[in-house]
Amino acid sequence: MARSKHVEFERYGRVERESGKRHRDRNVAVVDDDDDDCRGKRRRSSSSSSEGDDVDVNRVDSKTSVSSFQGAAGPGVYLPPFRVSEILKDAEADKSSVEYQRLTWDALRKSVNGLVNKVNATNIKSVIPELFSENLIRGRGLFCRSCIKSQMASPGFTDVFAALVAVVNSKFPQVGQLLLTRVILQLKRAYKRNDKAQLLATVKFIAHLVNQQVVRELLALELLTLLLDKPTDDSVEVAVGFVTECGSILLDLSSRGMHAIFESFRAILHEGDIGKRTQYLIEYLFGLRKSRFHGYPAVRKELDLVEQDDLVTHEISLEEELDPEYALDVFIPDADAVGNEEHYEQLMKTLLGEKSEDEADSIAGSEDEDDEESDIEEDKGQMKIKDETETDLANLRRTIYLTIMSSVDFEEAGHKLLEIKLDPGQEMELCIMLLECCSQERTYLRYYGLLGQRFCMINKIHQENFEKCFVQQYSMIHRLETNKLRNVAKFFAHLLGTDALPWHVLAYIRLTEEDTTSSSRIFIKILFQELSEHLGIHRLNERLSDPSMESYFESIFPKDSQRNSRFSINFFTAVGLGGITEGLREYVKSGQFGDYSANLN
Repeated sequence: MARSKHVEFERYGRVERESGKRHRDRNVAVVDDDDDDCRGKRRRSSSSSSEGDDVDVNRVDSKTSVSSFQGAAGPGVYLPPFRVSEILKDAEADKSSVEYQRLTWDALRKSVNGLVNKVNATNIKSVIPELFSENLIRGRGLFCRSCIKSQMASPGFTDVFAALVAVVNSKFPQVGQLLLTRVILQLKRAYKRNDKAQLLATVKFIAHLVNQQVVRELLALELLTLLLDKPTDDSVEVAVGFVTECGSILLDLSSRGMHAIFESFRAILHEGDIGKRTQYLIEYLFGLRKSRFHGYPAVRKELDLVEQDDLVTHEISLEEELDPEYALDVFIPDADAVGNEEHYEQLMKTLLGEKSEDEADSIAGSEDEDDEESDIEEDKGQMKIKDETETDLANLRRTIYLTIMSSVDFEEAGHKLLEIKLDPGQEMELCIMLLECCSQERTYLRYYGLLGQRFCMINKIHQENFEKCFVQQYSMIHRLETNKLRNVAKFFAHLLGTDALPWHVLAYIRLTEEDTTSSSRIFIKILFQELSEHLGIHRLNERLSDPSMESYFESIFPKDSQRNSRFSINFFTAVGLGGITEGLREYVKSGQFGDYSANLN
């Protein structure tokens, strides 16, 4: 018994000594005792360590602190802000150091992730300048990874992420190329693994990149061909979702390709090998195509941020061998880090139109001189710039036209037109556009007469302008087509019948055989027929026989010669309005034409 206990004790001691030896071997390098140099180095290191015990512990080298930060700041390790700020201050002394580059890399990664995660359709215009302030050339891998992850997490914001990528791609095409490469590789992985959820999200991302014209439409047609080659319920559902998202732009860019794709859908539908739900999806897709994808625009108005001239469209295929460059997602020291950062800052100033500090100082220095010069110029009088191209006038006419044509009734149109700010002298344009819109209609609409009446009643300036329009239209009546002539005559007849336009404008009409043409006679005929329908023949006759207005109607019922009087009587009798010529008939019967008529006979 005693011997067995002694054997166990020796065995336990031997095991303990061996474990201690292994522990020492892990921490101390093995050195040959026969090597004098190594023994000397070991003595020096031991002596320096013993001397270091007297050193002040508060004095810490900056490199040591940064290295300790690297070791402590691993995943899940929290450092207080004051500690991080102290480490940054120590590292800023040498911006080309690896430690400082690592710190800036971590800051870049957090900033890019934060900006991509907070972007939406409302704030995208404010996020883009902040994103460009970060070094996207250095962090292009981080940007692409963040966009892909955010899109996978929130497929509903896919169009927003695609718009963000389109803006970045217009300035840095290599970033757009890298993102397309990774998205296509992700598509291939999801397709091989039969991961429907990931495939739907990836396909939606590609569809909106096609909508933003980041990639050619050939990729979309190639993808649809792949999905419909061996159709299953899932592949057809993914294809339907893809066409729904980007069908609008594919119809414009490749109508023949879309026709071939829909023929494939039709063949799948007729074969009947797929489920009922999938068949309904295809039928719904045909309905969308018939309405030209109404409700599914290629790009929303608030996300159309890139001008047509600035678009950069990549051409890429599913069959190409692509390099995702995942090494860009991790930190790699840069030998020329400071120079690259300065180069990017200069590039951003060029792209965003910012001014350098020297330019800003020069501008600030010259502000006082500009103020003095401006004061002198104000005293002399400012020079007025006149727009000879009449661009403002064309825009005003377009606004008036759209307002008139889009209003439901004349009251709504009048309210909207009164809100348009008109410069002095532009009131005439309103009357001209109203008359032009009326003349362009196939048949006369009372809507225009009521609108013109409302403006005449509101402001006397409009009434005077319509008087000028009457004179102008009658002088050029021979240039109008019959339909336009009829609409214009009915429009002015409405204004006269409602007393919106004074009757003295009729003094401009001279109804004689020499002074009228076929067009002007048609105009007078329609004008008085409309007045007769509106007022009645008796009331119209009373109005024309009013002694106070007789001087204005002498040109319509001339009494200077028997020939002109008979021409007027015969004209109104021929158009069915002989009742308004009773006074002129009596005058002709009385024979009071004087010597002029005698000489004429």
